[in-house]
Amino acid sequence: MILQALNQYYERKAADPETGIAPEGFEHKEIPFVIVIDPDGNLVNIEDTRQTINKKLRAKSFLVPQGEKRSSGVKPYLLWDNMEYVLGVVGKGKADRVILQHQAFIERIKNLNLSDDPGVNAVLKFMGKEPENALATSSYAEEIRGSCPFMSFRLNTDVDLVCQRKAVIARIKNENSDGAGRSGFCLITGYSGELAVLQPSIKGVRGTNTTGGNIVSFNLASFNSFGKEQGQNAPMGKIASFAYTTALNHLLGKDSQQKLQIGDATTVFWSDKASHIENDFATWFDEPEKDNPDQHIEKVRSLLLAVDKGHLPPEDQQTRFFVLGLSPNSARISIRFWHVGTVAEFSIRIAGHFHDLSIIHKPSEKEYLSMWSLLRSIAALGKTENIPPNLAGEWMRTILSGNPYPHSLLQAAIRRIQAERHVNYERAAIIKASLNRKARFQSNPDKEIAVSLDKENTNPGYRIGRLFALLEKIQEESSPSINATIRDRYYAAASGTPASVFPILLRMKNHHLGKLEKGREIFFERLLGEVMSGLSANGFPPQLSLDDQGRFAIGYYQQRQAFFTKNDTNQSLNSEQGA
Repeated sequence: MILQALNQYYERKAADPETGIAPEGFEHKEIPFVIVIDPDGNLVNIEDTRQTINKKLRAKSFLVPQGEKRSSGVKPYLLWDNMEYVLGVVGKGKADRVILQHQAFIERIKNLNLSDDPGVNAVLKFMGKEPENALATSSYAEEIRGSCPFMSFRLNTDVDLVCQRKAVIARIKNENSDGAGRSGFCLITGYSGELAVLQPSIKGVRGTNTTGGNIVSFNLASFNSFGKEQGQNAPMGKIASFAYTTALNHLLGKDSQQKLQIGDATTVFWSDKASHIENDFATWFDEPEKDNPDQHIEKVRSLLLAVDKGHLPPEDQQTRFFVLGLSPNSARISIRFWHVGTVAEFSIRIAGHFHDLSIIHKPSEKEYLSMWSLLRSIAALGKTENIPPNLAGEWMRTILSGNPYPHSLLQAAIRRIQAERHVNYERAAIIKASLNRKARFQSNPDKEIAVSLDKENTNPGYRIGRLFALLEKIQEESSPSINATIRDRYYAAASGTPASVFPILLRMKNHHLGKLEKGREIFFERLLGEVMSGLSANGFPPQLSLDDQGRFAIGYYQQRQAFFTKNDTNQSLNSEQGA
């Protein structure tokens, strides 16, 4: 299913001349340096194709013959390669090996049998004139020797590279269609044709080898079955193999807008025909761009409006959308998750995700939170590298399927709150969303948590959390210069084993209330009575479950937010003081 969808995506993009997807036998490659020669093979100069894009130096991308798959051995590319292959200059390799690489590079060009083509002929003449001396007069010599970059050739009378000349392109296409390989039934297309022995490399998945990796691979005897070798174990046509890998490499490209990183999972997405979701999906989950920080908010707001008002385009009901999560595993690439549905189905599920995260917050804080900011909030020291392994990919899977969030997400949020004794906006949003989504899948669902303070919520954890926030507020007002409150000392115990802590805290509050003005003291006494009236007559529970610890955090957070929000609480305070 995955390979078929990628093959269809390639066919869709190949039919559009503006997409820039590579035709069979070719690929797009960034070539930093181009060797410019005249028809007699004399060096004219070495041209630097790099430009500064988004404050980074990027080489120009060219359409070149598809490179050989190589992890070992000497396998030259046609009319382009790294410095060692092209010039025979030792960079990172050993001298003996570089000699073999350079000889193989020249032999590959000769095997084209295109010496009558002016461009190819000029390259062969250049190769006979000690090409290693080409760097002697170049101002980039030291940089090229140090980085061993990709290089190619151009005639000084041409605009295109030598490998892009019509004669070269025709020869490559002819070689690809000669049908010299083994024929058979293709599992991707269902048609018979020449089968691929090896699958082209897939590059762009974070954490894989620099040479790329494979989704389908049989490189050891233990992976083979019934005496079949390599590609015979999963027969796929040569054309289809090129199509699905080219489509995936296109999606994984550096400039791709259809890719985002979710934890260790590199995620790509596409639809079976042009759709707005291909442009919006990454914006919904990725960090906002520094140049346009409001883009994330605008895109999410537009999605929620379309879903809530029923304004999704009719074609969204039929257009299929695909989401593929990939993670590294040495030379192989693992499928982390794979989801297929209509654009409308995904839009509704993602809108539900943002609705579940919605919780009261400061006006200065972002209206909608990106996945990265949420994940960082539950990581030690707020660092990306400390995000729990596999959590991001598992979380994305539940968002796209509409299922409850992973239990480990709730655990991580509560654990981080107890470690730092701080319930912030991001952690409160995660806990609220986790508990509400879980409640919907229970046979006897708990009451869902509201966006802001819910005075009617009688859950013990929620009520005790509100009480803890109230006791802290009383302490703060009675001692304005205090450096540490009861939260810094008692939060973990109060949220886990309330019966062991709250009798102490309630005795302490009598001392704190005595320091307040009469009107303020009466206000807090009434508020304490209101909060504690919802607690069980048996007193404080000896322990709170993990879910109720989450409700404790939400009750605490929402009560704290209410203290700093203009609402009927402040109006009640004013009326008490007036009396």
